[in-house]
Amino acid sequence: MPAEVYGARYKFLPKPQLLTFEEIARLTKLFVDLGVTKVRLTGGEPLIRNNLEELVSLLSSIPGIQDLTLTTNGYLLAGKAQALKDAGLNRITVSLDSLDDEVFKKMNGRRFGPQKVLEGIAKSATVGLTPIKINSVVQKGVNDHTIVDLAKYFRGTGHIVRFIEFMDVGTKNGWELSQVVTSREVIEMIDNEFPLEPVEANYRGEVASRYSYVDGQGEIGVISSVSEPFCGNCTRARLSTDGKLVTCLFASGGTDMKTAMRSGADDVTLAGIIAKIWGGRTDRYSELRSEDTQVKVGVDGDKVEMYYIGG
Repeated sequence: MPAEVYGARYKFLPKPQLLTFEEIARLTKLFVDLGVTKVRLTGGEPLIRNNLEELVSLLSSIPGIQDLTLTTNGYLLAGKAQALKDAGLNRITVSLDSLDDEVFKKMNGRRFGPQKVLEGIAKSATVGLTPIKINSVVQKGVNDHTIVDLAKYFRGTGHIVRFIEFMDVGTKNGWELSQVVTSREVIEMIDNEFPLEPVEANYRGEVASRYSYVDGQGEIGVISSVSEPFCGNCTRARLSTDGKLVTCLFASGGTDMKTAMRSGADDVTLAGIIAKIWGGRTDRYSELRSEDTQVKVGVDGDKVEMYYIGG
């Protein structure tokens, strides 16, 4: 979240406007009843939510969830990893755009280096929050020269680094097509140092294309939302912290589930709303953008910010 916008004087949503843990768990159970098997907690930064392990405990008790995971910037992870594991979290994904101290500080905008993140990754491995995935957004002229170093650092550890094309999420990240390093270019850079070979997807709709090191020292992934959109295989819905059901990472808004729930709607009614929204979705922004990089969505091109609905 840009520090110049969301600084000390910014007024965030008052707590009553946020979903309670019990409300999140109730809606999650309805999603699971409709066929969802994987649940991810994301952000913003989920570890700043007080007592997050209580939500993890509620979710881990829902029958039918096969994979309960969390995406974090890793800053608070070392102190939280054991409690999250004890509460029933299966694994984590950590955002880490570079190992270079100055590059990392520039990209996170908060002037702290990667050491705390690396400590969090190490602690998570120790307590068993594995396999650990490490997400790195690649931006041309910013961190693309550190790609191979990041791959090399985690090669052979069992952790999976995933390189993500710089996407035009929201309206505040100053996105330009010229700043995109394509997944193909990333693979070529790493393959020149450590030979790679493609690997089959784990499941339909997996967002990352997988590549393994030929010498058996693990794998990496690339996420190609800009150069090779995958809207047609999308299986992800997102629930915002204030109760909006959002069907696309590039959406301009969502459907208010909180008001219906707090107005007394029963589970059958709520499940019907979810099913209708999901069944009627037509989102294909990435495909449209690839045909015309200036495509607009919503009013005046507004899009929901990444930190509002997560990745």
